[in-house]
Amino acid sequence: QVHVVESGGGSVQPGGSLRLSCAASGDATGTYCMGWFRQAPGKEREGVARFYPGAVPTYYTDSVKGRFYISQDNAKNTVSLQMRSLKPEDTAMYYCVADPRLRVCYSDDMNPTDFGHWGQGTQVTVSS
Repeated sequence: QVHVVESGGGSVQPGGSLRLSCAASGDATGTYCMGWFRQAPGKEREGVARFYPGAVPTYYTDSVKGRFYISQDNAKNTVSLQMRSLKPEDTAMYYCVADPRLRVCYSDDMNPTDFGHWGQGTQVTVSS
């Protein structure tokens, strides 16, 4: 069984920064494709960023390019999402995801059904 646990999040004013962290543990002995989805009230779940160590392209949705940065933390199967220049439209519940299949990290986009393991979510609120 794989456990995905997020930390970070909170409330910040527009233009501020936040950092989310995530770790996949348990039976996650291989290297996982990991990323973040978000869902705002009344909206569909949206893939935000995706990462796999090495030469695999990193994915960002267009609305966060140049503002968000996903990277691996110190240990395998840990990632962080550094969010800068936050906007009110970034307000959402953010979910960390993980999947052991490498092909998931080569997809042209992020489909929620591609990821087998999800965290409980952490709230990000951007408001003045």
